[in-house]
Amino acid sequence: MRPVPSEPEILDFIDQVARFYPDDATGASVAQQRAWYDQLCRAFDPPPPAGLTWEDGTEAGIPVRRYRPATLHHDAVVLYLHGGGFVVGSRDSHHAICAELSAALGVALIAVDYRLAPEHRWPAPAEDCAAVLAALTGAGQSVILAGDSAGGQLAAGVALGAERGALRGLALIYPTLGGDTCAGSYVEMAEAPGLTTADVLYYRAILAAPADDPVANPLLAADLSHLPPTFVTAARFDPLRDDAAAFASRLIAADVACSYRCEPQMVHGWLRARHMSPGARAGFAALVHGMAGFLTP
Repeated sequence: MRPVPSEPEILDFIDQVARFYPDDATGASVAQQRAWYDQLCRAFDPPPPAGLTWEDGTEAGIPVRRYRPATLHHDAVVLYLHGGGFVVGSRDSHHAICAELSAALGVALIAVDYRLAPEHRWPAPAEDCAAVLAALTGAGQSVILAGDSAGGQLAAGVALGAERGALRGLALIYPTLGGDTCAGSYVEMAEAPGLTTADVLYYRAILAAPADDPVANPLLAADLSHLPPTFVTAARFDPLRDDAAAFASRLIAADVACSYRCEPQMVHGWLRARHMSPGARAGFAALVHGMAGFLTP
């Protein structure tokens, strides 16, 4: 029996998503997947916050989009890495999410348009994100690193390669971190709406990252003690749920300041439901609160 939440609004969100992005989307061509995903993202994008501005450019030769809120409260910058299984997604797909995070936190935000598979397999995405981070920190910029889904994997992996003290904070939103797909939530939530375990296996295969690479599979990292304060949020109805929980537990065991939430009625991709679902709205508020904590002295 397919596991589904009971919140009416998130069920409506699931139905709306299916109109744009079918459950068997990974069986289509990559071009078709990207077209479907772009349509889906546009359907859930509200107008940007008042006074917020943005511009496209490059950082370390990598395409980025820079956001600036109407009122800048802090000199730190959020470096955001989008989700999409390393196959779909772009600075356009997560435009509204990035705009609202920038405005809510009162900080500048930079979204990275890293290279995608299958045209550019591992380690191309991680190299792009690491290059942007290095350029920012090398210029003395205070950085909070954040990402959702595949972007959460990139954020955790890139953070592992950063020097101690290089990051102000780390935010991981329903991240994929290289967990065992034959155990735990990968089995319990194998057919969950929004993302299935079969989808995860498809994305892993197309990315072609080495199974023993801790940057691609951060749960394999031997030492997490140098990571910055971290906020981790997961979804109850998501095969990736246990990845997030296991990583948070290891951070706490390594004496890294870490806050963990599992949204009880949420599915993978719930960020897009933040304007229609009470559970997603609460999850987004918690994310903002958690990231705001990185900005305090």
